[in-house]
Amino acid sequence: MESVADALFDEWTDELEEYSSQNLRRESERQLRDTRRRYSRLISSMRRAEDAIDPVLATLKDNVLFLKHNLNARAIASLKSELGTVNTDVNRLIDAMQKAIDESNSFIEDMRS
Repeated sequence: MESVADALFDEWTDELEEYSSQNLRRESERQLRDTRRRYSRLISSMRRAEDAIDPVLATLKDNVLFLKHNLNARAIASLKSELGTVNTDVNRLIDAMQKAIDESNSFIEDMRS
């Protein structure tokens, strides 16, 4: 996605030189700046969501391995205390992903107008 966006921004920048109307060129430059700023927020939001997923997956993998290796009532009972942490981590991940989705939807909506 980033390489496609970079190529589009580069092409847009190069094409600014083709305007004969300074007013249209300035408006296009403004739109380019605004679009780059919105795109930057979108990428940042997506990276935050991406960064949040690894710790959640690591915790989940640890818990799965623990259950696999210690499948008995005592081990299962000890995991109850971890369930709240896992649920909290998953909820944070879902929130981060939702923010990224909302930001991308906003970006798409802005591009339509």
